[in-house]
Amino acid sequence: MSEADFGKLRARMVEEQIADRGVRDPRVLAAMRAVPRERFLPEPLREFAYEDASLAIDEQGTLLPQPYLVAAMADALSIDAQAKVLEIGAGTGYASAVLSHLGGRVHSIEPVDSTAARAADILRDLRCPHVHVVHGDPDAGLPAQAPFDAIFVNPGSARLVGELKKQLSIGGRLVAPAGTDPVVRELVRLTRIGRDEYTREDLADIRLAPLNTGAGRRAGEGSPDARLAGAVGRECQRFGSVETADLAPLLDRIGDARVVLLGEATHGSSEFYRMRERITRGLIEHKGFGFIAIEGDWPDAARIDHYVRHAAHRPPQWTAFARFPAWMWRNREVRDFVEWLRGRNGHAAAGERVAFHGLDLYSLYNSIHSVVRYLEDVDPQTADIARRRYGCLTPWQSDPASYAQAALNSQYRSCEREVVTMLGDLLRKRQDYAADDGERFLDAVQNARLVANAERYYRTMYYGSRASWNLRDSHMFETLKTLLAYHGPSSKAIVWAHNSHVGDARATDMSRRGEHNIGQLCRAEFGQGACLVGFGTHGGTVAAASHWDGAMEVKPIRPALAGSYERLFHESEAANFLLPLRRPTSADLLAALSQPRLERAIGVLYRPETELQSHYFQAVLPRQFDEYVWFDQTHAITPLRTETIEGLPETYPFGL
Repeated sequence: MSEADFGKLRARMVEEQIADRGVRDPRVLAAMRAVPRERFLPEPLREFAYEDASLAIDEQGTLLPQPYLVAAMADALSIDAQAKVLEIGAGTGYASAVLSHLGGRVHSIEPVDSTAARAADILRDLRCPHVHVVHGDPDAGLPAQAPFDAIFVNPGSARLVGELKKQLSIGGRLVAPAGTDPVVRELVRLTRIGRDEYTREDLADIRLAPLNTGAGRRAGEGSPDARLAGAVGRECQRFGSVETADLAPLLDRIGDARVVLLGEATHGSSEFYRMRERITRGLIEHKGFGFIAIEGDWPDAARIDHYVRHAAHRPPQWTAFARFPAWMWRNREVRDFVEWLRGRNGHAAAGERVAFHGLDLYSLYNSIHSVVRYLEDVDPQTADIARRRYGCLTPWQSDPASYAQAALNSQYRSCEREVVTMLGDLLRKRQDYAADDGERFLDAVQNARLVANAERYYRTMYYGSRASWNLRDSHMFETLKTLLAYHGPSSKAIVWAHNSHVGDARATDMSRRGEHNIGQLCRAEFGQGACLVGFGTHGGTVAAASHWDGAMEVKPIRPALAGSYERLFHESEAANFLLPLRRPTSADLLAALSQPRLERAIGVLYRPETELQSHYFQAVLPRQFDEYVWFDQTHAITPLRTETIEGLPETYPFGL
């Protein structure tokens, strides 16, 4: 490959892997464009130079750091042209070269003498005269050269405590991946604000797993993964297609569970939707399940519920699921199930019809309108009060995310008191309202609860992803419990949501970040009465967007990475299967599957060019799910024709 070819790859890397992820400092972007990453690799590995991953380059485990990580850390340090910089763990020298384009002088420590010498030679050849590489102890730093304006700590090179932070100048910053997990770390920034005073900021969660440059090859027949893949192939329950799969054994294993959570590895694969529908039909027809609750907004799902249960009350006068990502629920696969459910309910008594509900909290303003409309019918005086109280949120109606920014400003007051008071008033009058129409009262209360939680959600959005994620899943879980209570003590629920919500968070990277999800909460609440079913795929196509609020595209799914559950199941050579993750699967197989592995998640966004960073996380599958459904090849869903309704607020971009 020529220098010009590498240059094109480098320019594309900066645009797609770095700028598109939010690094905006023009000096950092220029530095990343200027440093030829391929020069830090042995000749046989140079084809991987611009992959979105760190690269292991020798038997000693020397890593060439991920380009995005280097750029993000440099961006967080805000290095000016006169800054004195300390780098801990020079490694290949790649980050040293980038830092040399930003600061006035870079001192870099490398604990392995041969690695230090090699890095110094490359930096000399690249004419980086302002970098001084020394062989030394990373934890000790360079006290003789202190203080430093910026300290850049490469992964695994040193601790945040000890001498390093003391070598910062007042106002100086240290950025490092903190934690002991070999795969996932927290990117943190320390700023020295006084002689013995420091502030700490948690910037982001980052993945450190290096690219296995042999990922495209099958595991050797005698390798542990090959033997494990063979065991999966022998013990799984194979099936030919969604339509022909024998679900009786799965339904037997579900037993007397009260809540069955059915996942999906993407938000846009037809096989996941159709198999979820087949399992749901079986649960309704043979197990007496009474309602479906989806990862969708309450008012939108209520419009579908009105249709499938042949409801008599006035339906909402708007199109359900018409804003981004419209294809997630407005697709042929969901429509076919909705029509089947309407047909089945048409032959059942009103009290025995299966309901269709939404669990999510994004529909802030549709819910406000639903509450006010309900009160106009049953209590016009309270409707006037509701308009005044909810009016607090009116200035942010077109963009709820802007409310989060305003709520952080002390000049603006939070709307929390108003929306919570409105919910309290509704609940205090529940007896009078419910006597009029219990079904509509449930809808009004749930919408009021949604407004209260959505207000908190948008307000906490700017405090960090953990708080907002936990609030969202807690809301979905509380909504599920409300529905179970409403439908009666013998009611049973089916939940449709992404694997990332359905699988027990304690078995994934989420637990390290302090996040929980509805699957974890259901296990804690219902124990063996909750059955968690995950789905997975190796390749094919998927319906997804490239950017939030972007157009739906049909995208090819990249083959699963080596070391992932998906690659392991692909190597089993079983095209489609069901795999119990409790009995009757053998204890030996479950123990082998219980070693942590990568797992893939594709939401409404899919970015194959940054797949490792964007779509993989670490998990322990038998702890995450009770059952697993595998399709080696999947195909994109078929969206229904629709136009997004103008003026409706957009959902916050979780992507899942």
